[in-house]
Amino acid sequence: MSKARTLLAATALTGALAAGLAAAPAQASTAGTATAASQEAQGSKHFFGPYHSKFGGGEGFGKRSYFKGYWIKQGGRYWFHGDLFDRDRDREYSYVWFRWHDKFGTHTKYYKTFGGRHFTKFGGFKKSNGFDDFKIRVCEGDNRFDDCGGWGDAF
Repeated sequence: MSKARTLLAATALTGALAAGLAAAPAQASTAGTATAASQEAQGSKHFFGPYHSKFGGGEGFGKRSYFKGYWIKQGGRYWFHGDLFDRDRDREYSYVWFRWHDKFGTHTKYYKTFGGRHFTKFGGFKKSNGFDDFKIRVCEGDNRFDDCGGWGDAF
């Protein structure tokens, strides 16, 4: 009778292990789907830049102001993130210009800093509003029009 119990217990254990192994790929598949859904909800990062100000006053490439960042699509909207850096710290402002187009026309906005500035979730543009273009340029100087680099596509 002892052998019968041992054989029955071994059979039950083997069956439980087999059922567990069969369920593992299904659980992994569900976890993979959940991870993909989570990433989609967060949005994929689409990097752009860096965009630089124009050379001025004997500055080299390493001394210019620049902006770099990424955009994501989240909840049907396009959000822009990035950083503006003033590398030479010459007590002149660094400016970043944003220009975008939608069904309401072309819009421009700029920001300035002496050192650095971080942008989180700028925009919130929708394709349903005709959003189809987003450009960036960087300037550095006493006013927002000094030593501007060219407009670069970010979208």
